[in-house]
Amino acid sequence: MKLNQKHSDTLAALEELIEVVAKLRSPDGGCPWDLAQTPQTLTPYVIEEAYEVVDAIKSGDQEAIAEELGDLLLQVVLQAQIASESGQFSLKEITQGISQKLIRRHPHVFGDVSVQSVDEVRQNWEQIKAAEKGESSPETQKLTTKLSRYRRTLPPLTAAMKISQKAAAVGFEWENIDGVWNKFYEELAEFREALAKETPARQQAELGDLLFAVIQLARWHQLDPSDALEGTNQRFVQRLEKMEAVVDRPLSDYSLDELEKLWQRAKAQLAEETSGE
Repeated sequence: MKLNQKHSDTLAALEELIEVVAKLRSPDGGCPWDLAQTPQTLTPYVIEEAYEVVDAIKSGDQEAIAEELGDLLLQVVLQAQIASESGQFSLKEITQGISQKLIRRHPHVFGDVSVQSVDEVRQNWEQIKAAEKGESSPETQKLTTKLSRYRRTLPPLTAAMKISQKAAAVGFEWENIDGVWNKFYEELAEFREALAKETPARQQAELGDLLFAVIQLARWHQLDPSDALEGTNQRFVQRLEKMEAVVDRPLSDYSLDELEKLWQRAKAQLAEETSGE
């Protein structure tokens, strides 16, 4: 396949990144921090960089998007470099693998399959994916097998919503919203009791049950708990920013009553700004 100049420049840039990472990992003059890393220690950075990419995309800042995608790409190259050092796999196997996967899962582009809609593309993708992973056996078709995969691979809030949706789809569901509210109040009472009498481990378990009940309420009302919590985090920070903008010393120097007044003032100001948009 003949590459145009743009693709050649891209490959040259990627090769430079690979060489830089290899130098950082070199026992001869490399970086002590990079040399100390393992696939496990780098895991938090993979998650962090992925979220920062999403945040940059939401902002619409093209420079930030490019920078954060670069940070995420670095994590891929780092993982590949570490694996190649012990002869497990390299960036070559990673890129070849994803290319071959894309070709297999797009027979309407690289084969002779005909599709008429996006839904057909999605259905074909899922069928091919299931066949690749050997998920056509009775064991792999079990609901718990699918739910366990969500639990392992998705952020907890997202996983809880997916698990709830799939369980409801097979009939594991309340008859009406009253049952969901009753479950919420039941879990709230059990959490409060655990806080008063139980061990930290039991308190943690009851907190999880309470959060799961809240997610059921969100599902019944077609709300996204992840988006809801993200919005709350944003508003909390924005209110603190408003507070810090009008004070002349650190917030820690103010009394609780003073902070409450500042908080209410910031809350009202943000509400006014939002309503005026």
